[in-house]
Amino acid sequence: MFKPPIIVINYKVYNTSFGLSALSIARAAEEVSKEVGITIILAPPSTEIRTLATNVNIPIIAQHVDPVELGAYTGHLPPEAVKEAGAKGFIINHSERRLRIDEVAKLIKRAYELDLTTLACADVPEVAAAISILNPDMIAIEPPELIGSGIAVSKAKPEIIVKTVSKVREVNKKTTILTGAGISSAEDVAKAIELGTSGVLVASAIMKAKEPKKTLEEMAKAAVKASAIKH
Repeated sequence: MFKPPIIVINYKVYNTSFGLSALSIARAAEEVSKEVGITIILAPPSTEIRTLATNVNIPIIAQHVDPVELGAYTGHLPPEAVKEAGAKGFIINHSERRLRIDEVAKLIKRAYELDLTTLACADVPEVAAAISILNPDMIAIEPPELIGSGIAVSKAKPEIIVKTVSKVREVNKKTTILTGAGISSAEDVAKAIELGTSGVLVASAIMKAKEPKKTLEEMAKAAVKASAIKH
């Protein structure tokens, strides 16, 4: 289990998500993690996992894996493959890579067997609560209409975060809850933590930033400060 506050950077597949750009952002994240004292997790494309895992000392997770075992599954990505490449876990059910609930359950079970960390995504509080019954290590609430919008859910729909925390905690006291969708500034990060979550899942705010390290540093400091006030 990763220590809060947490910032997860989903690289997605932007033009900065590969090669030297991907590594540069990873190294900046590692520096910020050490300087500020915060958990920063990277979720690069699967082609970049091994490179980042061998060059930086912060957790790497896969953006997605398929609910298949090793074998005759052309084009699929089994959990064993990302672990072998150096990933410490994987995202499940992102809005851009939806899965059925039985597939989510299978992958969470397999992750435990492989000693991998899971970050499950949900679009509404009720789905978050349902998935949390399966005991993922982390769960992120992400209204899909706000993803990539630049409009943070912590500002536009704070009630969704509050409701998610309430519903998840009714059935699961341990799963770490994160906020995603439209997180663009240090203020957004602080607000998400003030509303009861343990950190954020960000993407374009870092991957498209002119100065990724500066943006991340501001977010990290805001997260640490808000977390200290909350506790």
